[in-house]
Amino acid sequence: MDSTSVSGLFSYEIEAQYEKQPDFPIITFDNGDYPSEVVTYADIFTQGCKLAAALKKAGIGKGDRFSLVMKNHPEFVYAMMAASLTGSVVVPIDPRSKGSKLSYQIRDSGSKGIIFTNEYAAEVAQSLAELKDVKALGVIYKPGFDKNRNPDYPDLAEVLSGEAASVPDGRNVDPASAFQIIYTSGTTGDPKGVVLKANRMAMYKLLAQFVWQYAADDVLYTGLSLSHGNAQAVTMTPSLTLGVRSVISRSFTKSRLWDVCRKYGATTFSLLGGMMMGIYSEPRKEDDADNPVKKVISAGTPIAIWKDFEERFGVKIHEWYGAVEGGFAHNPPGVGPLGSFGKPLEGIMEMKVVREDDSECAPGEIGELVSRMVGATKEEVEYHGKRDASVAKTRGGWLRSGDMCHTDENGWLFFDFRKGGGLRRHGDFILPEYVEKALADLPEVSDVCVYGIPSQAGAPGESDIVAAIVPAAGTEVNPSSIFKTLKNSLETNSIPSYLQVVSEIPKSASEKNLDRILREEFVPNAANVYTFADYR
Repeated sequence: MDSTSVSGLFSYEIEAQYEKQPDFPIITFDNGDYPSEVVTYADIFTQGCKLAAALKKAGIGKGDRFSLVMKNHPEFVYAMMAASLTGSVVVPIDPRSKGSKLSYQIRDSGSKGIIFTNEYAAEVAQSLAELKDVKALGVIYKPGFDKNRNPDYPDLAEVLSGEAASVPDGRNVDPASAFQIIYTSGTTGDPKGVVLKANRMAMYKLLAQFVWQYAADDVLYTGLSLSHGNAQAVTMTPSLTLGVRSVISRSFTKSRLWDVCRKYGATTFSLLGGMMMGIYSEPRKEDDADNPVKKVISAGTPIAIWKDFEERFGVKIHEWYGAVEGGFAHNPPGVGPLGSFGKPLEGIMEMKVVREDDSECAPGEIGELVSRMVGATKEEVEYHGKRDASVAKTRGGWLRSGDMCHTDENGWLFFDFRKGGGLRRHGDFILPEYVEKALADLPEVSDVCVYGIPSQAGAPGESDIVAAIVPAAGTEVNPSSIFKTLKNSLETNSIPSYLQVVSEIPKSASEKNLDRILREEFVPNAANVYTFADYR
């Protein structure tokens, strides 16, 4: 087999590094209060081969799907290696999925089996009882959770500590074969499974080399779930394919972010915009800028805190835009205007903002962002089992993002709101990020999410504004004081109609605020809801 025909396939990329530097400590899995786990290329290759043999023994072969339900652990990478070797399709599921949502993704993907950690044994057991045709392929026992061995579930440690296995016969060499099904966040309804081809990894490698421009001595960091495309595209895959060390936390914790970066010497990390407001809302410390991070690769930086974030933490923001379905633009530090997610890669990607009739918008005019590869006559997006949705997503040969954006006179792109999700109040569009910044600046607020509910006045398309806040530890919410402060810092039209006090802001796997859940839980006269009209 010509090596150029298989370059970019996950298993061949790992094998090449394994032959070159088997004992190189490529990924450190940070486990918070528990000891970290350091993984070498030899670990990934040998454990991946063992797991591949176990998959084949369990009847999981080329084209078959199996699900993963776990936080960020070494076994996640081993499972990806095994899938790449066998040609099976791995379905990483946001481990926070429970009940019907978890069962839906397992069923919708057509998974024949599931690998999970003991942390989620109860949730998985509930789904397995419902999905009779799905088998437990193995449970991984991690510290901090029930270690009582369930005899109904194979202990994956027995496979990984067992005899070595060779590369399986019939190893997958097809770069166009399906490799993963990654589910969208489901912020507006049931998530859809996006089918990613085996050659997708090669694109991530190129982005790391020519866009992020990682250096050999960089240390990459993420706390995003590996079940989300961002963590794979910006951190894990570049690390593995370029031989650049990385640190991946079991899960993201905003209060530990800078301490983790200092501990491991991280020089760059990946964020999503929804995370930045939470980090920014942490109490200010004298050593905020005393950290090794040089560059933050961020998607969705709120313009209201962009400059303050850079100055406070001593970093530069490399802004970008992308979705697991496709589309890419970026704004390197100091190149484009603040607030812009950039421009597409010249000669590679086309992007434009269009009206409902597909005519192109004028600068400053808001429309839907669409994209396609240069020279492409057909943009292919495959939602697993949803042909109609796939066709609609690529109507006219352009990928329909569902993101409402505008350009400036120089062609720089700016995000405004999700299609159907803009906040309009008394005829004005309200930018939630400015309201969120005003609240995040308050010492008694630990996290915030601003969203809209249908206006009680009944005006079509109008919203009343709700600010869901999480109190900082050891503080009590004083709604009168908060509303008074907001009256001094915000325009009258931007002051929330309601404060909704919650213990946490629900998040997706991509750390997006799930305002849909907050909206469902919102009751105007509930004990945790305070009305601005009562404190004027």
